[in-house]
Amino acid sequence: MAGGPPKIDEFHPHPVKEQLPGVDFCLNSSPPWPEAIILGFQHFLVMLGTTVFIPTLLVPLMGGGNVEKAQVIETLLFVAGINTLLQTWVGTRLPVVMGGSYAFIIPAISASHHRRFYRYEFNPHQRFKQTMRAVQGALIVASAVQILLGFIGFVRIFARFLSPLGAIPLVTLTGLGLYALGFPNLARCIELGLPTLVIVVFLSQYVPYMIGSKRQVFDRFAVLVSVALVWGFAEILTAAGAYKNKSPLTQISCRTDRSGLISAAPWIRVPYPFQWGGPTFNGGDAFAMAAAALVALVESMGVFIAASRYSSATLPPPSVLTRGVGWQGIGTLLNGIFGAGIGSTASVENAGLLGLTRVGSRRVIQISAAFMLFFSVLGKFGAILASIPLPIFAALYCVLFAYVASAGLSFLQFCNLNSFRTKFILGFSLFMGLSVPQYFFEYLITSGHGPVNTGSTPFNNVMQVIFSSAATVAIMVAFFLDCTHGFRDGSTRLDSGRHWWGRFRYFDADTRSAEFYSLPYNMNRFFPSY
Repeated sequence: MAGGPPKIDEFHPHPVKEQLPGVDFCLNSSPPWPEAIILGFQHFLVMLGTTVFIPTLLVPLMGGGNVEKAQVIETLLFVAGINTLLQTWVGTRLPVVMGGSYAFIIPAISASHHRRFYRYEFNPHQRFKQTMRAVQGALIVASAVQILLGFIGFVRIFARFLSPLGAIPLVTLTGLGLYALGFPNLARCIELGLPTLVIVVFLSQYVPYMIGSKRQVFDRFAVLVSVALVWGFAEILTAAGAYKNKSPLTQISCRTDRSGLISAAPWIRVPYPFQWGGPTFNGGDAFAMAAAALVALVESMGVFIAASRYSSATLPPPSVLTRGVGWQGIGTLLNGIFGAGIGSTASVENAGLLGLTRVGSRRVIQISAAFMLFFSVLGKFGAILASIPLPIFAALYCVLFAYVASAGLSFLQFCNLNSFRTKFILGFSLFMGLSVPQYFFEYLITSGHGPVNTGSTPFNNVMQVIFSSAATVAIMVAFFLDCTHGFRDGSTRLDSGRHWWGRFRYFDADTRSAEFYSLPYNMNRFFPSY
């Protein structure tokens, strides 16, 4: 009988990793101080895009000019610094930047168009102040949603039922759901946006392999280098008069002297509570803002999970997620008190930057928060950086949002991809998460109102806000299907990957949770981890 040694299969699947390997500096470690400061400034630079874009959109609708716009940007930057420090010290303790949320734009626009402000039509400054006071009141009320869901523990209950299969659509569409902010905005000034994108990809992905160096220099500072080069190029084009005869939209997108911030910003100004006056309260505004707070909460959970992956930490236990959401609510409350005009959320682009740089250090993010506070007070210096054309930021988003999406896809390793149940839940939730918001957006553009058009404007806004969020729609579909479809079949637990995350459902079940997420100064006694 012819025989021989048994044939050995040389191919093996990649091993499952609860913590992402290849991260140079994890959550609790830090680069040397000079490098950490530069990386912190880079994180500050990345979050500037959203910080400038949202007030640029909202303030003119409220009746404000360049002076008011500069003050709102400074205020949003100031509270973002405070909220980031709170989140990294006593919240999730993950390396996340807490900035402005796009989810609050629809309620803010609706409030600014309310007929009760028509009487200030010939006094734009007074109209701005009255509108901002109304938005402040709505934000203060809406913050209670995040505070209660977080600190009372409803988020903890939700997170205990969340499996890797449910987390994949949540995290993936937290990144992919913002695709409209990427190339469409980049293309508004293609001669600036496209070079930025090419330089970032070339420096971060190709140069390290070409030079064969183990020192992570080019990929770690690719964003800073690309922004500096293209911003300088934009200054040259502006000074040379390249956009002199272009359309107003092209000039706003491409020129570096059209933001109006440098001349409007004061040299030194410290934002203070109720700077626009005492808040006013309206039930309809608060109702719509509460829906936006819920959406921001969901999207922040996606960012928290992605940030834990890129900082080489374990999955945040439910008690940590609920603690982070509670402090996010405190952040939204501060936004309302200071008059930032928008609520707080975890920054998607900064979570992506963790993956690009492979530096998931908490200290780096805290340094970036210090830059936020510094430049919010020294207005002229912050205004110079805020004059960077938005297509440059859009080019960065194409890479950074993609990293967050890929963090969600990385959880596929925990699921049984040979299961038809898994395939259905995964594909259906991702498809609906993209398709439903697209329908709501197109309907709004063509009809001037959303598909839900009842006699109640606040209810219409609530529906528009919730179903315009890709991550929110995806997690609603995936979570419901994962908890109900085939729940009596014992194999579904293994197919969804629940057994891999079982040890992280309780804070004390894995020693690594205390290593990454314990609060300083023995503060855990105030925030029970169970």
